[in-house]
Amino acid sequence: MPFTFQFGGFDPNAFGGGFNPGGGFSGAGDAAQRPRKARRPRKPIGNALTRTLINMAVTLVFALGYFYVELPALNFHAEEFYVFAFLICAVYCGCAVLTSGFQGTGVKGYAGFLKKQCTIPLFAFLALVVVIVVGSLASWVVLRASSYSELLEIQSGDFATDIEEISYDQIPMLDADSAARLGSRKLGELSDMVSQFEILPTYTQINYQGRPVRVTSLAYGDLIKWFTNRSAGLPAYLIIDMVTQEAEVVRLDEGMKYTTAEHFGRNLYRHLRFQYPTMMFDEPVFEIDEEGTPYWICSRIVKTIGLFGGKDVQGAVLVNAITGESEYYEEVPSWVDRVYSYDIIMEQYDYYGMYHNGFLNSMFGQRDVTLTTEGWNYIVIDDDVYMYTGVTSVTSDQSNIGFILSNQRTKETHFYSIAGATETSAMDSAQSQVQQMNYKATFPLLLNIADQPTYFMALKGNDGLVKMYAMVNVQQYDIVSTGSTVADCESNYRQTLAHRGLIGAGDAAVSGGESKVEQGVIAEIRSAVIDGNTHYYVRMEHSVGYLDFSAAEVPRAVLLDKGDQIWYSYVLEGAEFPENGIVHADGFWFEGETPPAETAESAA
Repeated sequence: MPFTFQFGGFDPNAFGGGFNPGGGFSGAGDAAQRPRKARRPRKPIGNALTRTLINMAVTLVFALGYFYVELPALNFHAEEFYVFAFLICAVYCGCAVLTSGFQGTGVKGYAGFLKKQCTIPLFAFLALVVVIVVGSLASWVVLRASSYSELLEIQSGDFATDIEEISYDQIPMLDADSAARLGSRKLGELSDMVSQFEILPTYTQINYQGRPVRVTSLAYGDLIKWFTNRSAGLPAYLIIDMVTQEAEVVRLDEGMKYTTAEHFGRNLYRHLRFQYPTMMFDEPVFEIDEEGTPYWICSRIVKTIGLFGGKDVQGAVLVNAITGESEYYEEVPSWVDRVYSYDIIMEQYDYYGMYHNGFLNSMFGQRDVTLTTEGWNYIVIDDDVYMYTGVTSVTSDQSNIGFILSNQRTKETHFYSIAGATETSAMDSAQSQVQQMNYKATFPLLLNIADQPTYFMALKGNDGLVKMYAMVNVQQYDIVSTGSTVADCESNYRQTLAHRGLIGAGDAAVSGGESKVEQGVIAEIRSAVIDGNTHYYVRMEHSVGYLDFSAAEVPRAVLLDKGDQIWYSYVLEGAEFPENGIVHADGFWFEGETPPAETAESAA
């Protein structure tokens, strides 16, 4: 028997129905069966021509705005071009939906409408998808491994012949971080600039007037400072001498108005894109010519394998940072030092090392498969800057099988088959020599010392300043020498090489630098044992620097005493005797003995 609840005057049906134990709610369910109110149709805007013009105008405005902000290259080899094209198609189709009063329902309705109203954009979209798929397959390394391995032409080289010895007073002593510190400190000394400008962190190492230097431009401190200074442009750039460790702010008669720090039309990227809309560019680098005129070197990127593979460089656009004048060169002028970036060179060598015996060999067997090491550095050879990086077997990360030197202007690359320590191992060896100091080694520079491939690096303290220098033999990385100056370090290293029988006694002396002979009275003597050799540090009267006599090189230095009047010869590092510094001394003569300079004059 059915039952119902009655609560006084409460009528469940007054609220749209009551509870039916046999079948749920009842009473007001009829409302769910009411017919839906028909949706009012959206009216199209104008006629077909009007709608088309509106769609095209909106799409054009979007395209111009996107192009101005994002600056995509209008080139089928550029991935960003397809993003740009797809967005244009999407914007046009979206406008067509809004202006045509779309009446369809669901996915099928949208598809049918778009097919009718947006035939050309849809066709362009599908065509671009086909181009991407075909181009990607044509660029696939699995199918084109041989082409990838041929991107970089490798020549074999002889280290002792190709890499000349350089004097210690020409060795770059700073890494990028130390150069940046010097630059910031120098700018901080200039009160008229430090309040308005900052330094671009992207230093470029070049060879300027025969010296290895790093250069960079100033940048505006912020948007307000750009607004107040933009009419005059950036007033200066910085030069950091990698040998003397001197920083110079070069003031310009006319400021630089085309830089990466500019905005709107004078922004370097926008300036380039508007002049060369179809070219792809690598990241611009700042350089100066031999007269000190600032330029931006903008390497042109090309894809040489299929549609998207085989990244390479074909010439460069040189932009005058002051006037904005630009010119494209297939063969860049000889003063330009950096056209090929380190990552392009290393990527191309990795393709060669991985695939020169085929793709399958790179996966299975891995015969003669090699890769570059993780770091790189730069050296100057014949007025060109070369990038250096080690090469190691893919099956081992403990040692190098050799290294490559690649000209950053021409991409001429030589491989030197010299088995030895990796750069990381050399850094660890150098740090272990001074482990009590807790110094950290910078990434090594490769040098030729007495025909021995040698890693040279600075040892820095926790404050980031260079404290000492170290040299590590590439082939026998247990041969490590350190010194408070580069001359001292090289002298110790040569003595160690001679002691180990790797070089003759005649090569044990430090070469290069300006040799001087002077007379004076000894005011102070100190001694220390370094790498098993006793060094006597002698300070002459009226001098604050010290002469370093190595007992291995000058055995009778043990006879020196405070108050002795002597003639002494030393190799000058830089233009003058350094204050509170140490220079390498290679001989002395007591009063009454004849020094070499007087002997030469007597012979004349």
